Amino acid sequence: MINPYQNYAERYRPKKFYEIKGQDKAIDELKLFLREFPKRKALMLHGPAGTGKTSLVLAAVKEFDLDILELNASDLRNRAKLEGILKPASLQQSLLDKRKVLLMDEVDGVTGSDIGGIPELIRIIEITKHPIIMTCNDVWQSKLSQLRQKCKLVELKALSREIIIFIMNNIAQRENIKIEHDFLNKIAIKSQGDVRAAINDLQSYSKGEDIYVDSSERRDVEDSIFNILKRVFKERSPFMDIFDSTKMSLDEILLWLEENIPREYKNEALVKAYYALGKADIFRGRIYRNQSWRFLVYQNIFQSAGISFAKSSPLPFTFTKYEPPKRILKIWLHNQKSEKKKTIAKKYAKAVHCSTKRAMRDFALLKNIMKNSVVQGQLKLSEEEISFLNK
Repeated sequence: MINPYQNYAERYRPKKFYEIKGQDKAIDELKLFLREFPKRKALMLHGPAGTGKTSLVLAAVKEFDLDILELNASDLRNRAKLEGILKPASLQQSLLDKRKVLLMDEVDGVTGSDIGGIPELIRIIEITKHPIIMTCNDVWQSKLSQLRQKCKLVELKALSREIIIFIMNNIAQRENIKIEHDFLNKIAIKSQGDVRAAINDLQSYSKGEDIYVDSSERRDVEDSIFNILKRVFKERSPFMDIFDSTKMSLDEILLWLEENIPREYKNEALVKAYYALGKADIFRGRIYRNQSWRFLVYQNIFQSAGISFAKSSPLPFTFTKYEPPKRILKIWLHNQKSEKKKTIAKKYAKAVHCSTKRAMRDFALLKNIMKNSVVQGQLKLSEEEISFLNK
């Protein structure tokens, strides 16, 4: 019996692969992953909200006749909870005598290395007896860098307006909702690729709620950095607000631009683009040195419009594979190394009654002493700290 109060998005969630629209490549990648397990033990589905990441996994469970354990990463934020819940589940057989898959939704919620969440998750992936599938919106967060290396990455794209209209029209027919095609079109435009948001708006309309949809309106969806780069590099426009739709700072965006300019520009355009980026970096330095935040507008101008106008004409919208900035990874690795060194120095300083500053200064000499297993036990060093000393 149909629950009249059930959310449409849940009621009409796809149950088979053929019901999932616009994600054929992701479907093929997921099938291959499940068939080849344990060649790769973990898979990361990433993409904007409302593109069908969870639905894709649930459909796979039906297609492959799997048992599933669903976990929300926001409830498994740190090392202790991962050890207590996910680790046993990754090793135990299914009670239903079936192949099992572990689904971790919103893996963005797992804490970084400061509390040990991500390193513990990586350890679990290495020993798991069952496929682990994770979902997240932004896979390029710096805290997920090591996790990305352990996973097969599969991207789900924002759905096209035509596909969203098709899905809503199908639901409207099944629910006997009379609605104009033009109104469906406006809802689809507003959703900006988020089919769940579009279906929720359709349900609100069906219940007689007075919803006004302006075709120029956009749901508050954060643009991916890839869409921003594509517009800056491909178009030739006086961009001023293009970075307003993302939560990334101008400094982070600057690093993405620095990494990917050579993938789009050549010769004179390349020189002009890096000149504009250099100007942006000069203003960035002045801002931090003098706390002159009013200069942010100049940093913004140079790294948006300045780079966009470096070329003499717009570029064709061909596919370009943009890469995350390697400098972020280097900075992160350096910070991780410094942090490990500091925590070890603090433990040593406390044990021998000296200052942490002195232990840090003499660390190169003390390192050989602390490689001794007895000393490591007395200092109560963690596995990560011991591994750092042995490198």
